[in-house]
Amino acid sequence: MTPFIKKKEIKKDWYIINAQNAAVGRLAAFISKVLRGKNKSTYNPHIDNGDFVVVTNIDKIKFTGKKFTNKKYYKHTGHPGGIKETTPFTLKEKNNSEKILKLAVKRMLPGGPLAKKQLTKLKIYNGDKHPHELQKPKLIEFEKLNKKNHIK
Repeated sequence: MTPFIKKKEIKKDWYIINAQNAAVGRLAAFISKVLRGKNKSTYNPHIDNGDFVVVTNIDKIKFTGKKFTNKKYYKHTGHPGGIKETTPFTLKEKNNSEKILKLAVKRMLPGGPLAKKQLTKLKIYNGDKHPHELQKPKLIEFEKLNKKNHIK
């Protein structure tokens, strides 16, 4: 049985992932697991004990197959006929590469206020630079975890 931990006992680590040539879905699944805290032995679904994740080089992320042009993201404005759709290709053209990964991770988290709080621990940056050097993030070599994580 997993013991419940108190808020003051929770230790949040920082991790950094280089997303260059990484598969979007695999990266989003891994990030959502770390944000929820499922990589720890103290995981409880109702407690936010996940870690912070910094993702760099998001502009060099890859899709498998034809998903880059064929995949569609839908949202509804709430008005009749207000459904809007976009593709990863159009998001990248508008320099919104961060939104591609953020949408993927958001949809892998459960709905509710806890998921919104966990999503705020995801920091996404286009280049190699990020302002989180003082937190001393640990490097996760995502491409070495599984050979399918890296697309050439």
